[in-house]
Amino acid sequence: MAQGIARFGRTTRRALAALALATVLAGCQADELGYGPKHQRPVSSDVKSKLTSLGMSLTSPIMLRIFKQDSTLEVWKQTKSGRYALLESFEICKWSGEFGPKKKEGDRQAPEGFYEITPALMNPNSSYHLAFNLGYPNKFDRAYNRTGSHLMVHGACSSRGCYAMTDAQVQDIYALARESFKGGQRSFQVQAFPFRMTAENMAAHRNSEHYDFWKMLKRGYDHFEVTKVPPKTEVCEKRYVFDAVPLVEGVPFRATAKCPEYKVPESVEMAVLKKQQKDEQKIIEIAEAEARAEKRKAQIAAIFGNNPDEAAKADAEQATAVAATAPAEAASQTANMTPVPADAPSQQTAFAPTEEKSSGGFFGRLFSGGSPDAAKAQGPVDPNAPVPPAKP
Repeated sequence: MAQGIARFGRTTRRALAALALATVLAGCQADELGYGPKHQRPVSSDVKSKLTSLGMSLTSPIMLRIFKQDSTLEVWKQTKSGRYALLESFEICKWSGEFGPKKKEGDRQAPEGFYEITPALMNPNSSYHLAFNLGYPNKFDRAYNRTGSHLMVHGACSSRGCYAMTDAQVQDIYALARESFKGGQRSFQVQAFPFRMTAENMAAHRNSEHYDFWKMLKRGYDHFEVTKVPPKTEVCEKRYVFDAVPLVEGVPFRATAKCPEYKVPESVEMAVLKKQQKDEQKIIEIAEAEARAEKRKAQIAAIFGNNPDEAAKADAEQATAVAATAPAEAASQTANMTPVPADAPSQQTAFAPTEEKSSGGFFGRLFSGGSPDAAKAQGPVDPNAPVPPAKP
């Protein structure tokens, strides 16, 4: 009798232990609301509402854009027109490193570039809730012998070279990707940028060691901006090329080899060229305005170095005068600009600016008694010239 009771007790304990283990394992896959395995959960009600309001299909193709400066991950969805529209912007919880590409294993740098995510790169069993691998290094990265592994977009808000989201955010991103694969999309593109590739941002970072790399990324950015379709991306001559169609069918693009002869659809090429010329002109104008401002400050400092109040007053007066004449001067320069061929090698700008015109303003009045003509005759101010005595 006692033995039977003991055996029953052992059996009961084993059963309870098995039940507890099953409960723990179930808890790893199902949340408290009973939605089931995390990689199979539906998109959130908020995302579903946006899909409905924008007339998008849950299974239509997606594309992602990442901006380090904004700490933003955008999800774009294909619409019935075939073009893509912005569905949702998520705030990146954490990303590591700084602006610029990832170069080697262990540098804790989040990648920049164009990456294609296939179903094989999706990780439903990630220890960071859910994740997908960016596929770093891609063909471009390998052309420069760059190394790194396990570079992902994942949950858990912790990053050592990855783009980390909250669990709730990555849950939606993962679900949207999963549904797009169900709809027939073979891979989706992730475009990772340091910042939005506007003329203003490019001008602000024009002295960076990564500027040429960013100009190349900007071309792909511009392809999407003008078409609202993810550009087809190839690599040859150790650079990205976008929407390129070989002139001889079947000729491959090889990352480190010479590019085959190719063409870009004319409508796309012309639209991208027009946008780039406009942006390059804006970059020139910003750079010239900053150079004039620095020169003006240096000249004022040379004259009023011991009188900061007068220097500030003179600087503000001159800045106002320059701003008032800027539109007319810009129009004059635009009229005299000479277009530069788009395929010119190592071209830094799309236009060659004419010689800068000087204006009168504060310095003209200071050295000429108020006459603009006399100011022009006086010529540019020499910071090393003797300073006239201040008036009592």
